Amino acid sequence: MSEFITSLKQNNILISAFSAWMSAQILKVLFSFIKHREFNAERLIGAGGMPSSHTALVVCLASSVGFQEGFDSSLFAISVILAAIVMYDAAGVRNAAGKQAKVINRLVHQMRVQHTLPDIKLKELLGHTPLEVLAGALLGFFVAYAFYL
Repeated sequence: MSEFITSLKQNNILISAFSAWMSAQILKVLFSFIKHREFNAERLIGAGGMPSSHTALVVCLASSVGFQEGFDSSLFAISVILAAIVMYDAAGVRNAAGKQAKVINRLVHQMRVQHTLPDIKLKELLGHTPLEVLAGALLGFFVAYAFYL
């Protein structure tokens, strides 16, 4: 078991990707605090917000693989495809689902006023704007770059 832990500690790709994810989550808390003037611990683990932590993680993963294995390697190609899928999902599908949740929440609220529905609230902050995805991508790349200077 100690060999396993030691090998994980020496895996720069894993450590850099995790560092990018953690950095993005911490930045989400800071940006949320600046915007709303209150600490929101949910931002440490929650989806959505600035920057995209999923994007930071996969872009850092792809960049780290490129730096370590070569930008012409099969592993780099696979990680770039994975990053593209995650980024598309974050800005496309999950963002649309968040917008739909806002509309549904408004409808439920209106119907609740009329006492025809129980009180439910869907999570609205699911996806990302293109700017949040771009910020996550830049963060991910620069974290990877810092690990491989």
